[in-house]
Parts: sequence; structure tokens; C-alpha cells
Amino acid sequence: MAKHKDNKTEEQILEAAQKIFQSKGMDGARMQEIADKASINKAMLHYYYRSKQLLFEAVFKKAFSLLAPQLNAILNDDSSLEDKIKKFTHNYISFIIKHPYLPNFIIQELNRNPKFIEKIKKNVAFPNIDKFKLQVKNEVKTGNIVPINAEQLFINILSLNIFPFVASPLIKAFTNVDDKAYKMLLEARKKEVSDFIINAIKK
Repeated sequence: MAKHKDNKTEEQILEAAQKIFQSKGMDGARMQEIADKASINKAMLHYYYRSKQLLFEAVFKKAFSLLAPQLNAILNDDSSLEDKIKKFTHNYISFIIKHPYLPNFIIQELNRNPKFIEKIKKNVAFPNIDKFKLQVKNEVKTGNIVPINAEQLFINILSLNIFPFVASPLIKAFTNVDDKAYKMLLEARKKEVSDFIINAIKK
């Protein structure tokens, strides 16, 4: 009799794998450990995901598919550049506070497998910054903001939002704060980052 994949079991696997990948990384994770965490046997795990790479990609795509559409919608809506910066920052930080493993997850995999991003780019929800670039160019042309390259501005936005998550142990050590205080700092950054960027590009 043919086996049928069960959505509940698959969800258990993805949740278990997320936790293991987050703590051990792609190379350190073991399929047996993931199976144990999901309370299934290894044969069942391999039935759902034939390899660790396929499981990793499934975990990543699940998380990325929640964030990417939000960011893409913001980059391509009709709001002002200032509002776009505020919404992008607020949504990104809010999401990553709930999924703190994701930035390191991405960086680990890109360092291990640079071609991985090509698979992700095929996702229909992958953020497109063409409209954002045109908007920045027009704002510069009309004199509303200082001359700035749109790609550089986008990198600034990404960097200021991502770095506190990928370097959290280092920043906690420098600032001498505990996890609770650090979470408050991250919440405050929703406004701090957007204000900093907007003030930097204002005429």
C-alpha cells in the first residue's frame, strides 16, 4: 500500500530541523538528531526528505516565503520613499525578532554554497528593487534627497537592519546587556534605523 505524506508530520520535521540547523548549522546537523527531535524514525525522515540539503532548503524556503512577500510589497507599493524606509525597517526587525536564526542561516549557507541564492531567486516572491531604484533616482533628480546611489542606499538599509542580529553576541558583550535588554534595543531600532537613514538622505 502506497504511503502518503502527512502535513502534520511534515510540519514537525520542519520545526525540528529549524531548531537543529539554528543551533548546529548545516554541516553540524545530523539527520538522526533531527528525526529524534521530530519524534519519528530516520527512515520516516528520509521518506519526507531524501537528503539533509533538501531538508535545509525546505526549512529556509518556509521562513523566507513568510518574509519575502512582505518586503517585496513594501518595495513596490506607491508610498513615499520615507514611508517605505520606515515600513521596511519595522517589518524586517519585527519578523527577525520572531525568527532570529534566519540571517545567520542565510549567511552560513551562502558561505558554504554561493550558488544557493540562485535557487532562492527563482522564488516568485523574491524582492525586486527596480521600483525602489527608480523612486530614489526621481527623489534625487527633484532635489528632495541628497545625491545617493539607490543600490548603496538599499545596502545601508539592509546592513543596519541585519547586523544587530548576526552579531548579537558581540554587541551584547560590547554593550554589556542581557537578552531582555537587548530585545528592547532591537525594538527601539525600528525607529532608530529609519530615522537615521531618513535624516542622512534629507536635503
